[in-house]
Amino acid sequence: MRYAPLHATLMLGVCLAASAGLGSAIAQTSPSQQPFEQVASFEHQVTGVAVSQDGRIFVNFPRWTEDAPVSVAEVMKDGSIKPYPDQRWNEWRNAKKDEMSPQDHWVCVQSVVADSQGNLWVLDPAAPAQDKVVAGGPKLVKIDMKTNQPSQTVSFDESVAPQGSYLNDVRFSPDGRHAYITDSGVKGALVVVDLQSGKSRRVLDGHPSTQAEKAVQVKADGQVLRRPDGRGVEFAADGIALTPDGRHLYWQAIKGKTLYRIATAALDDAQASDRDVAAKVETVGENGVADGLLITRRGDRMIVTAPEEDALKVRLLSGQGSRPTVLVQDKQLRWPDSLAEGPDGMLYFTTSRIQDSATYKPDAPKSLPTQLWRIKLDSAEATGSLNSPTQPQQ
Repeated sequence: MRYAPLHATLMLGVCLAASAGLGSAIAQTSPSQQPFEQVASFEHQVTGVAVSQDGRIFVNFPRWTEDAPVSVAEVMKDGSIKPYPDQRWNEWRNAKKDEMSPQDHWVCVQSVVADSQGNLWVLDPAAPAQDKVVAGGPKLVKIDMKTNQPSQTVSFDESVAPQGSYLNDVRFSPDGRHAYITDSGVKGALVVVDLQSGKSRRVLDGHPSTQAEKAVQVKADGQVLRRPDGRGVEFAADGIALTPDGRHLYWQAIKGKTLYRIATAALDDAQASDRDVAAKVETVGENGVADGLLITRRGDRMIVTAPEEDALKVRLLSGQGSRPTVLVQDKQLRWPDSLAEGPDGMLYFTTSRIQDSATYKPDAPKSLPTQLWRIKLDSAEATGSLNSPTQPQQ
């Protein structure tokens, strides 16, 4: 069976890489002895990861439970981090909100994506603690990695990123014309960005496919995960993935189990009505509770993070009624979050440890130690760098 090599490679074992503490570099453990290894560990809560075509690694740290000292960083070879693109962009502090401009500082970054044209894209929902959106702060920024300077900023006004929104993750069309973003906030939605004009619009705003599912209760360690005041996990549309040909976009809520998709042609048509777009939504099946999604380069399977099970799963996209199966599982993979692939075919993923954070455990440290991992995928299964955009066509 052609899928056996990937599954066998990842299930060789589930023991953890014997890495040192915070700030450690790549673990010195043979890939033949175990399926994944620790790349780095951090003193703060990480979510997104991106890997450039020349192997540079970037991560981001959202302001959820602390006024994080660095929002976007490059991971150096020794495991240390360097503010990116520079210190000035990382100078924002919640305590200095009235003294700084949110348009050219990282306010609360949620995800980073590297493209095949040498750019890093940074998505900033600008809602510290996933609470109030800072006016003028929500943005998608393109950084030229050759010059390490921003080259484009798409700002989102309140019609796209209203109060209660939390822009979560982003994918790009292969022709570089469009970006697709999930909003996991109070009222879930998708956001479609025309990267040539800079214009954006919300779609499927309040549609059942982008909302949290009331019947689902997100668990951790077998127990429903709740805040001290009794509230559970309420993230709406979050995980997002695009097929390599750019024809279909997939997404799902974290507080949900159902995976949806839509033909991107329906999203790209700026003249389509809300009803027309909603009519094109398809139910794919159930993933269970999931956070990060990524479709392999070959396009026939999806990698799914499974935070309830401390696991990564794989879902075949062909055939009816398929369900994801476990690729690798380990108790120390606390809340696998975002996914990216390096030029060597290694799959990188973060563990954000959301269930261990001060949001749900009042006695937890505000600065939560987290990790970045990688796992070797068979070259035939290597994923694109989150469906990298090419230069927009003229």
